[in-house]
Formats: sequence, C-alpha cells, structure tokens
Amino acid sequence: IEVKKVKFENRFGFEVAGHLYLPNGFDAGRQYKAVVVTGPFGAVKEQASGLYAQELAKNGFVALAFDPSMTGESSGSRRNMGSPEIFTEDYHAAVDFVSNLKFVNPTQVGAIGICGLSGMAITAAGSDSRIKAVATSAMYDMSESISDHYNGAYYTPEQRAQVKRHLAKMR
Repeated sequence: IEVKKVKFENRFGFEVAGHLYLPNGFDAGRQYKAVVVTGPFGAVKEQASGLYAQELAKNGFVALAFDPSMTGESSGSRRNMGSPEIFTEDYHAAVDFVSNLKFVNPTQVGAIGICGLSGMAITAAGSDSRIKAVATSAMYDMSESISDHYNGAYYTPEQRAQVKRHLAKMR
C-alpha cells in the first residue's frame, strides 16, 4: 500500500493533518470506497487509527487516518483539548476531503471512531448523509462520561469543588 501525507481545513479554521492510505494495486482511474478514521482521544494518526487505515487499504479501501484538531500535526494553539463539536466537524471535513478525490466514490464513504472519538463519529454520521456506514471500536462516550462524572457518578461533592477550583485557576 501507499501512504501520503495530506492536510485539509475544517469549518472552524483548523488545519487537520492526515495520512491517506491507498490500496494495493492503486489505480487513479478507478473509484474506490473510502473510510475516515480517528481516535482514541489524545492519540495520533501514527497509532491506532493508522493501523486501522492500513488494514482497510490492504482490503481495497482508500482510508484516511487523521489527527483531530489540536492534536498531533493538526493545528490549534491549545493542545490536547477535548471539544466534541470540533472533533465532529473534523469527521465532516475528512469526508469533504475524501469525497472530493477523483478516485473516491463519494456515495461510498464510511467512518470509524476509536475509543473516545467514537461518539463524534456517530454524531457526524447522524447528521451527514454522505457517511453511509459507521463503526466504533472500544467505544467510550467521553461526553456522557464527563457529564456523569461531573454530576456525581464519579466525583464526590468535595472532589467536584476541587476540580472546579483547579479549572478556574488554570483559566
């Protein structure tokens, strides 16, 4: 398989960095099915998502593993910050990118979310009719988890107050 470094912009103005994996025997005159993939939270495209993309390419797909905004080689002055809205937009922008490649069939695009980015893949698929299939691996719904922890399922009232003081001090 062949791997190419790519960059594309999301609607928030972040430059998203990715690796585009092309299948064995790639023929630019054909159209391929494509899959976009990222995660786990805080991971980069050279890790799990790159491995998934590599395996997808071995099986005939064009696959795009990308660093979410503010992570890895993607832009953002605040690093490793979690933002479900921005990460969901990263999936949409990844679909924009692959759908506009002449060798990708834009009606056959899927998304994979790994671990903490799974929820964002599902959210993107729910609002983007171009995503025809979505899969998750080791799904962890970060948004729900943070909400539950904040509301008492994890932190005691004293711990919540300490976290709030810490976050206020950091700001």
